[in-house]
Amino acid sequence: MAWPLHGLTLSTPDLVLRVMTEADALALGELVPDDVTTDPSHPDLGARVEQTYWRHMATWRPEDWVLPFTVLRDGALLGVQALEGKDFSVRRVVDSYSWLVTGARGQGVGKQMRAAVLELAFRGLGAAYAVSEAYADNAASLGVSRALGYGPNGFGVEKRDDGSGPVRMEHVVLAAADWHPPWPV
Repeated sequence: MAWPLHGLTLSTPDLVLRVMTEADALALGELVPDDVTTDPSHPDLGARVEQTYWRHMATWRPEDWVLPFTVLRDGALLGVQALEGKDFSVRRVVDSYSWLVTGARGQGVGKQMRAAVLELAFRGLGAAYAVSEAYADNAASLGVSRALGYGPNGFGVEKRDDGSGPVRMEHVVLAAADWHPPWPV
């Protein structure tokens, strides 16, 4: 195996998360929904998935990393769940981002895939905290965070990726001591 991270796989009762490969990035680029927020200066969402993958892999260091996972159910690509640790060796804090194909939404997939990377972060990597953020009107993302035990951690006022705004950005946090995985991972 050329890159050891590609050997990492996480499993939940319904999902398999494997570290994204270049082939996965190409395939996911064909599936990314139009409503996924992204850099408005880069209108080709498929190319954006590929470039993001390459950037994450090219800049990966043990103390500062983003680890993108491909999410699969019964072999079908459903989306992306990433875990990131900026200055992780000192801060011990992880963040995450994700997106799902439209047909996989509203089925508990988002909760399972975030739970999988939280289990890796807290039990596998020794993270002290997990943080996340979402636009105040992104009920699905905030609902996943609440369901997994995150609590309020303030807010910011920002513009959306498309340049519109201002919009409230909700910040949430989960301490390792408060993590109780809802499924085995």
